[in-house]
Amino acid sequence: MPQIPSVCVFCGSSVGADPAYMATARRTGEVLASQGVTLVFGGGGVGLMGQVADAALMAGGKVIGVIPELLVRKELGHAALTELRVVKTMHERKQSMADLSDAFMALPGGFGTFEEFCEILTWAQLGLHSKPCGLLNAKGYYDKLLAMFDHAVQEQFVHPRYRGLILTEDDPARLLEEMRKYRAPIVEKWLTPEST
Repeated sequence: MPQIPSVCVFCGSSVGADPAYMATARRTGEVLASQGVTLVFGGGGVGLMGQVADAALMAGGKVIGVIPELLVRKELGHAALTELRVVKTMHERKQSMADLSDAFMALPGGFGTFEEFCEILTWAQLGLHSKPCGLLNAKGYYDKLLAMFDHAVQEQFVHPRYRGLILTEDDPARLLEEMRKYRAPIVEKWLTPEST
């Protein structure tokens, strides 16, 4: 079974309404550290971002944060990481996080989390990478988003093969295990002749 040296975690800069989200973030950091997996994340010290990083560090893990200059103050760049990379733009942040990571995991979060996950998922669909992408569906947080993806398949805006790009579990250890088993689909031309 292939190893996953590093996982990029997308998650909220808020802790959310339910303490279960914070518990899931902390468990994710602990699981990654205990399995020797480097955590790559957005570099903030607040919200679920801060929780997952703190838990990984406390468990002896390696943590790399990537944050743009304009968010260092706003998101309170985490000061105690293994490494904090400060970049100029959001685009640089996302590219750097992608380059540093062997898999991608989204915990509960808001618009930024949705956007980051969907962009990296689109890159997988286009064959720009073959790394696993997973939603950590704590307390069913992503149930409605997953239903929307299923609806997009039903309405023929997403090919069924690409729905399989999205791994889903409610426990980080199980999601990491699924990521290790993942085999990327063969990417063919993704537009049908009728749509070109």
